[in-house]
Amino acid sequence: MTDAHNPKMDPHPTGNTEKDPSDWVSGDDAMTGAQASYLKTLSEETDSPDAFEEGLTKAEASRRIDELKDRQNSKA
Repeated sequence: MTDAHNPKMDPHPTGNTEKDPSDWVSGDDAMTGAQASYLKTLSEETDSPDAFEEGLTKAEASRRIDELKDRQNSKA
């Protein structure tokens, strides 16, 4: 029996666990329902109604979500 390494146990996994949304294979697909819902919520919470827009791609929605989360965190 070998002592197999379990990557789930790493506190900070290495590799490409985070990709820039512009590098996503599916980045040009329409944003998911979950992204739309979260983006709508964040846009309301940060008083940024223009941040939510129908027809965004997954990559665009992800970038906007990250921006709004940063705004939220900087106010905290």
